[in-house]
Amino acid sequence: MSTPAVHSLWTTAADRIPQIGAPKIEYGQLSPTLIIIGAALVGVLVEAFIPRRSRYYAQVFVSVVALCAAFAAVVGLAADGYGTTKAHIAAMGAIAVDGPSLFLQGVILLAGLVGLFTFAERRLDPAAHGNRVDSFAAQAASVPGSEGEQAAVKAGFTTTEVFPLLLFAVAGMLVFTSANDLLTLFVALEVFSLPLYLLCALARRKRLMSQEAAVKYFLLGAFASAFTLFGIALLYGYAGSVSYGRIAQVVDGSVTDVSPALAGTMGNDALLLVGGALLVMGLLFKVGAVPFHMWTPDVYQGAPTPVTGFMAAATKVAAFGALLRLLYVVLPGLRWDWRPVMWAVAIVTMLGGAIVAITQTDIKRLLAYSSIAHAGFILAGVVATSKNGVSSVLFYLAGYSFVTIGAFAVVTLVRDAGGEATHLSKWAGLGRRSPLVAAVFAVFLLAFAGIPLTSGFAGKFAVFKAAAAGGAVPLVVIGVISSAIAAFFYIRVIVLMFFSEPKPEGPTVAVPSPLTTLAIGIGVAVTLVLGVAPQYFLDLASQAGVFVR
Repeated sequence: MSTPAVHSLWTTAADRIPQIGAPKIEYGQLSPTLIIIGAALVGVLVEAFIPRRSRYYAQVFVSVVALCAAFAAVVGLAADGYGTTKAHIAAMGAIAVDGPSLFLQGVILLAGLVGLFTFAERRLDPAAHGNRVDSFAAQAASVPGSEGEQAAVKAGFTTTEVFPLLLFAVAGMLVFTSANDLLTLFVALEVFSLPLYLLCALARRKRLMSQEAAVKYFLLGAFASAFTLFGIALLYGYAGSVSYGRIAQVVDGSVTDVSPALAGTMGNDALLLVGGALLVMGLLFKVGAVPFHMWTPDVYQGAPTPVTGFMAAATKVAAFGALLRLLYVVLPGLRWDWRPVMWAVAIVTMLGGAIVAITQTDIKRLLAYSSIAHAGFILAGVVATSKNGVSSVLFYLAGYSFVTIGAFAVVTLVRDAGGEATHLSKWAGLGRRSPLVAAVFAVFLLAFAGIPLTSGFAGKFAVFKAAAAGGAVPLVVIGVISSAIAAFFYIRVIVLMFFSEPKPEGPTVAVPSPLTTLAIGIGVAVTLVLGVAPQYFLDLASQAGVFVR
């Protein structure tokens, strides 16, 4: 008798279960990310099916087309008003399509494109066994110095996998700046971190140093990811949701439908404060702010220089985009708690980066500490907590990323018998041996120092002005002092290049292919245009400076 009774229970229960609706995805608004992910998958298929000698050209073609198409899609969305009037939350609450996300996605895609040109450079090293070689190991899996590696070099193998890895990293960054819930944020963090860990280990010269850099980055990055995830768990425990908007409502108390469970956790501020702190800590690690900066100099020095340039530029843009969204959209109700902490981090970062950079003798380590100091300057704009603060940070990131890629591209040109000559003593007299390269590098250094008529000055001015208007005048004073300290070591390098005698056994300047020339040219052009006529771009950034909630 029992069987029909059980059966009827099942059917009545099934009638009461709500139907699971199909997800509503706005493919057009997510098109920049989808184009890049699609191209990265095509790149993986190229590795599998196209013969080895044709892969390089196929990969470069696919990557360039994808980055250009995705940038065109971003411009199209912005022109349609998705950055201003039509800004909204897409993909069922997972992705924000608004001004800051479109602006930063555009910057990341352009930085990825310029970085790609440096990845594809194959004329700097002398040909090995009649084959052109690039900056990446012939066979990444072979032990450094082993017979397997020598055989791979002799056969002319190249690691063309770097192109799909670059695209996967870019795709993760695009989602990271526009994530609108904590789980999307974490998945995007992993999607762009893992390819970077791999890319860091692929240097052709100094392979052991490169692998050491990758292991350091991976271990510290795993710790940072763990902190981030733990913070997400605590915030979810506090607010009962991973959605940014919902957490913000619970934080400022404007939530209406309070369940008994939520009422129990809402009163527990420890969950909110510790969770928020852990999450911000994970993002500050990616930004390279003191005291989470210890990986930066080692990784920048050990990674292949094109990867360093791309990573220094694009990772900063993505991480600051996510940090701004977190502080301005999720935790504006906690402003009085996080502002003093950010003040302290910004001050320590500006001074720490500038002072330690003075002692550096390696050009890549010097640029690494310089990037730490710049993270501090950008944090001054984050502390402003105003619309001008957001737009000044957007503008600074746009200018900074091209200067950085350009500077690291110049570093790839100065070579001696052991590959790149990164020790500062070898740069002595470079201005006499190769005036053009030294002049270009001087332009980048002056931009880093924030000298007028460069993008660095316009960016610093915007950030400090916003911070001062937000009441952070002491922070601005410390920022100006650390800029002065930083200017010392930039100008010291310029003096070394132009006013020292070149050594007879000094390095030579390699003649690059049009790709690296284009990358450096774009860097110089952006630096000068944003420095001489910044107003159009400042207006663009201020139009893009409003987050959708």
